Order: sequence, then C-alpha cells, then structure tokens
Amino acid sequence: MSSVTEQSASDALPKPPRDVLPLLLPVLLALAMLPLIGSGSTWITLTVAALAMGMMIFIIASGLTLVFGLMDVLNFGHGAFIAVGAYVATLVLLPLSAWVQADSLLLNLAVLTPAALAAMAVSGALGLVVERVLILPVYGQHLKQILMTTGGLIVAEQALYALWGPQIIPLPLPTALRGSFIIGDVAIAKYRLLAMGVGLVVFAGIQLVLTRSKIGLLIRAGVENREMVEALGYHIKRLFLGVFMVGSALAGLGGVMWALYREQVHASMGNDLTVLVFIVVIIGGLGSIGGCFIGALLVAMVANYGGFLLPKLALVSNILLMVAILMWRPRGLYAVTSR
Repeated sequence: MSSVTEQSASDALPKPPRDVLPLLLPVLLALAMLPLIGSGSTWITLTVAALAMGMMIFIIASGLTLVFGLMDVLNFGHGAFIAVGAYVATLVLLPLSAWVQADSLLLNLAVLTPAALAAMAVSGALGLVVERVLILPVYGQHLKQILMTTGGLIVAEQALYALWGPQIIPLPLPTALRGSFIIGDVAIAKYRLLAMGVGLVVFAGIQLVLTRSKIGLLIRAGVENREMVEALGYHIKRLFLGVFMVGSALAGLGGVMWALYREQVHASMGNDLTVLVFIVVIIGGLGSIGGCFIGALLVAMVANYGGFLLPKLALVSNILLMVAILMWRPRGLYAVTSR
C-alpha cells in the first residue's frame, strides 16, 4: 500500500481556475454597442477598425508592459522609440517609392518588410544605449527613472527635429494596401487586416517566449527572486537588457504601423501615444501580455464606438474606461506583479 506522500506525489497538481471574465469584455462591449449603433454594417466596420487600431496599440504597449511590469522600470521615454522607428522606416520607404506605388502586393510587402526590420533594429540598438546609460544607474529608484527617461525623450525629440526638421513627412500607404474589401454593405480596409495579422503574430510570439522557453522562465524567475537566479549562474542584468531591447524594438515596429495608419511622420508622434499606451498597460495589469492585449482592444473599441455615438466624450473615453476598470480591479485585469 503506497504512502500518503507517494499518492500525493503521483496526483496531478491542481490547476488554478482560469479567469475568463476579462476575456469576455471585448465581446460583451461589442454586443452591447450593436443595438445602440443600429446599422449592422456600420457596427461591423467600426468593430473591425477598432480591432486593427487595438492591435497597433498593443504592439507599442507590449514593449512597455514588459519593461514596466517585469523590470520595474518606469520608462516615460517609450515614445522616443516609436518616433525613431517611424523615421527610420522613411529612410527605406521614401527612396523606394516606386515599389510603394506599384500595384503589386508582393512588391509592397517586399519594401515594408525591410522597413519594419530596420526600424526594429535601430530602435532596439537605441534601447541598448538608453538602458546602459540612463536606466542602469537608477534601477529601483522610480523618481530618478521618471526624470531620466523624460529627459531622454526630450533629447530624442529635439534630435529628430535637428535631423529631419519640424515639418510633417507624408508616408502614404502602399498602393495594394489602399482601399477596402467590400462585402455587401460592409467596407473593411485592407491595411487594417494587415495590422490585425501583425498584432496577432506579435502576441503569439511573446506568449510563446515567456511561457514555453527557457529565456522566458529565467525572466519570470528573475522578477520573483533575482538573487536566486544570479546564484544559479545567470546574468540577470543581461536578461533585463534583452527585455528592454525587445521592448524598444516592438515600439519601433508599432511606430511604423501607426505612421502608415496615419500616413504621416512627425517628431512628437511618440508623445501623442505615450499617455494612451500607459493607460493600456495600467488597464491590463503590470507585466501581463494577455491583459495588455485585452486592454488595447478595449481602449480602441471605446474610442471608436464613443467617437461615433458621443463625439464630445471621445477625448476622455479612455480615462473613463481606466477609472471603471480600476474600480473593479485595482491592479488591472491580469496583474502579475505586486507592485
């Protein structure tokens, strides 16, 4: 007869119940808006537009939630990586305007891919410099982090003005991605479908790395017990440097996507998105990629539905959403840290 210890060891560990209510929020919000909007075609158009906008916001915010939640770093200079990524993309897209203007999806993607990769590479390299110069000396000192990163954002913005000038740079969409697919009375923009695809790929990639890889395990373990990870022979500072560079690169990719969405690039575009991105991170829960994903969708849906139904409240809709979520769950939808 086996002992109690042997029996308990052989039993499967109980799994904590899954919290599915936050997952249902975007669905419930969309269904609640349907009778208010009235027209089914308009509702579908607004919903698809919100999903695409949410994916782009998620790409930008995912880098910040990794840095903010996992490294306990208040990076108020995240907007600099957004703007730098967009400007680097212009160095590829504008000289190859013939490919951008070609009515060929293959040629359009052939020029968009290196533009996005270049933006991610430069933004990631800038993240390396920022982490080594600005962040490393002030780990654990939140006030100094705010001051250092805000100062870095100002310096980066002025550097962009000096290099490219104060004028807005037009960045038109590639020809094959212009226009919409018409299905009955519903119009779905082609670029929005691409944005949704890229957002889903980024989300799946981050989740796989964090939950299914050794690096992800070390990062999560380093957050919980940094001394233990270092005692095992791993350099936690290098891991966190990698996290910061990946977060910066994702911001650069998001900057390219957002610049094409708005069809323009300017030095202050990062400032315009910083507050929105922080709202998404806070709503989702610090360090939670899943929460960030849901938060980005909710922010985009509230902005689109609110702009259609109540235009005067559109400017404060995100603040109202954040207040409502925090009154329900003070630590966000899926908080993974105690900070």
